[in-house]
Amino acid sequence: MAISHFGFHRDELLHLVLADHLDWGYKEVPPFIALLAKLSSTLFGDSLFAARIFTTIFSGLLIWFTGLITVELGGKKFAIALACLALIFSPGFAASGYLFQPVIFDQFWWVFAVWLLTKYCNTSAVKYLYFFGAIVGVGMLTKYTMAFFTFALIVGLIFSKQRKMLFNKHIVGAILVALLLFLPNLIWQFEHHLPVITHMKTLQKEQLDYNKPSQFITHQLVDNGIALFVWLTGLIFLLFSSRLHKFQFLAIAFVLIFTFLLVMNGKDYYLFGAYPMLFAAGGFGFERWLKTSGYVLRGFVIALFTLPNLLLFPIVLPVLTINQTLWFFKFTQKNLPLLGFASTWEDHKMHATSQDYADMFGWDEMTALVAKAWNQLTPEQQKHTQIFADNYGEAGAVHHFGKQYHLPEVISLNSSFTLWAPDNLNGQYIIYVDDNWGANIKKLSPYIESYRKIGEVQNPLARERGASVYLLVHPKPALNEIYKKELAEKRMR
Repeated sequence: MAISHFGFHRDELLHLVLADHLDWGYKEVPPFIALLAKLSSTLFGDSLFAARIFTTIFSGLLIWFTGLITVELGGKKFAIALACLALIFSPGFAASGYLFQPVIFDQFWWVFAVWLLTKYCNTSAVKYLYFFGAIVGVGMLTKYTMAFFTFALIVGLIFSKQRKMLFNKHIVGAILVALLLFLPNLIWQFEHHLPVITHMKTLQKEQLDYNKPSQFITHQLVDNGIALFVWLTGLIFLLFSSRLHKFQFLAIAFVLIFTFLLVMNGKDYYLFGAYPMLFAAGGFGFERWLKTSGYVLRGFVIALFTLPNLLLFPIVLPVLTINQTLWFFKFTQKNLPLLGFASTWEDHKMHATSQDYADMFGWDEMTALVAKAWNQLTPEQQKHTQIFADNYGEAGAVHHFGKQYHLPEVISLNSSFTLWAPDNLNGQYIIYVDDNWGANIKKLSPYIESYRKIGEVQNPLARERGASVYLLVHPKPALNEIYKKELAEKRMR
């Protein structure tokens, strides 16, 4: 029901574009998401529902492997039920598990890696070490945060009684497998002047530096709702229970990655991949406490730590109509100030909905304006026309929705679009999408003969509200020189 509500998120539009430009790397993400985008469009089509099929599948796999980890920790039916249901009803996982982004896939590789290590701890079968290496390699091709989590796991092993695992010769083989899988992307990074470093610096400067440690801690305490008590129990059991002593390194790894993200002003969802192992341990812990209890009490405990989270779902998952969603946000802002962060955007102001929801509106409206400008041109003029968009969301929208209007390929110097941008912006006509309420067109006016405004995004719920579409007539050569200079600079970083 939720995966086809509202519209495409701006990040989804970028990731879907990558399907038409397959490579071993991109400015902001490794290549795995591009491969999935290609498979998705080929197998399922280009609809919103189709784009989110793989994320739904991986969300299900993540739940399944959480249950498998619970089994390896010694949990039985009740522990498995509590761990998996705590995950299913977690608001944080509901929010990150349906959008076509690397997030859910990254979380899955974290959970898969943990399961492999628990299997090795229980069986000493070296094949699990090699599988672990393969998962780390694929995880690195999905999101670079896999490297931080792997490092945390290794340090956790060093400071636990399982450190002997690291003195196994097959660990070297596992490392080689991971490096071999990751090598193509590493080579691509060096060939393109390590854009991941530029991306991380930009992310730190424009977003992470505004995050406060207190906010990060608060989010970790509320993102899983009432399931907080399940994962806290799991953390305690992993640290202090003699029955889980050989898995203590998981708790140490969690503390390390938590501390790292706290110091680095990380976003709250960066840590989500580490929670399933705590849910698994929490399920085990509650099962130990309630081992002599009847089905009624156990059923009550499961309901207590899962069902109340349903009240938070409209904030993180588009399960309601837009009018119902607006009412719900208004109600929470007035009566539940603790949840105010859900509708607080990167500008640190409170809005009518969450920023994720706002990023799902206005794209088809904007593309229709671009098509309107295109159709005002004669067939001969269209042959000499280019489309330029300021940001990757706009460019991704024109790329995706523009197919129904038979629009030409869009150009942008934002994000990975610089990788396949043409060397020249020299059309006699340019359809320009200005993302700054018309402010940018004023800077360009000296470099064009004339221009006229076609319209602007008017949806009041859209984060892109105010984005304006212009038709530029006969740009001067100086504009192309500015374009070429900026393109060259961005390709070098």
